[in-house]
Amino acid sequence: MLDTATEPATTPRRATALAAALFTAPWGFVVANGAYAWATRNGGSDADGAGALALAAGHPGLTRLSALAAMVASLLMVPAVLGVQRLVGDRSRRLVGSAAALTAAGYICYFAIASSSFVTIAMARHGGPTADFAAVLDEGQSDPSMLWVFLLFVLGNLVGTVLLAVALWRSRTVAPWVAVALGAWAPLHITGLIAGTEWFEVAGAVSQAVALAVVGRTLLSRPAPN
Repeated sequence: MLDTATEPATTPRRATALAAALFTAPWGFVVANGAYAWATRNGGSDADGAGALALAAGHPGLTRLSALAAMVASLLMVPAVLGVQRLVGDRSRRLVGSAAALTAAGYICYFAIASSSFVTIAMARHGGPTADFAAVLDEGQSDPSMLWVFLLFVLGNLVGTVLLAVALWRSRTVAPWVAVALGAWAPLHITGLIAGTEWFEVAGAVSQAVALAVVGRTLLSRPAPN
């Protein structure tokens, strides 16, 4: 029989997988937004079917990179927000739980939205009746069965992120500036939409990436509960 009194203590498990997601996920959005910003630096947008087709035809590589980076980042954001929830713990349990669920759901929806870009790229590469293709894209996005996907994405992306930042602020597990940097994503994103330039979104994505990196480092420094 082993003497538990003299048995060496085991190394506490750490949330390495969650921390890895916190370190990597937001940088995918930096790449996605950066690629889109560069593709639209001289104008253009994907706000409607015609614009999306023109953008994909003019910048197929950047459009593909932006979509792929957004998809990977959206997947990784699910464990990333769970990492924030784990760090906050009992200090603001209800708020962080609701925020994590909303944010994760929003980015799952964003995965679906971003994946549709590959259909647009294929249409642009194939050529043919551009007006008809644009009408198909517009109809697909305005289908009532899909509207909830876009709505949930907006709520998770903007409101969910702000609520996560508030939960971090209230928990006092990180410096206040970290919560502010995380929450800055939403106003910078909205500013970019109003100003008509994606570079505000790039700045917001960088701010979010720095904040979540600090969260990940803090999470690694705290052993998981036994």
